[in-house]
Amino acid sequence: MTSAASAELPPIPSKRYFTIGEVSELCLVKPHVLRYWEKEFPMLQPNKRRGNRRYYRIQDILIVRDIRELLHEQGFTIDGARRKLDGTATAPPPIDISEIGKLRQELEQIIELL
Repeated sequence: MTSAASAELPPIPSKRYFTIGEVSELCLVKPHVLRYWEKEFPMLQPNKRRGNRRYYRIQDILIVRDIRELLHEQGFTIDGARRKLDGTATAPPPIDISEIGKLRQELEQIIELL
């Protein structure tokens, strides 16, 4: 998931672990939002150590950025973004050109009646 909006996010430093505050700054998302997303997106599970402190890996940051992109830039709902990231989102059915032609004819007939 890359877009012009993602290009304005700060680069990810080459570290092994990041605190929630660092991830908040790297992804332009507040810490309470990150904690909420952990509950809503099962694929986002940072390591928790002493006193429930969260330590995010680079993979986690990339997931957060993908979630942010889907929710804030593409307008997905939480459920839709979750399905998209899980890969269970269904593609829209293919459009049948002949059906569009029939629909157009019907609409033209309705317009003539009006």
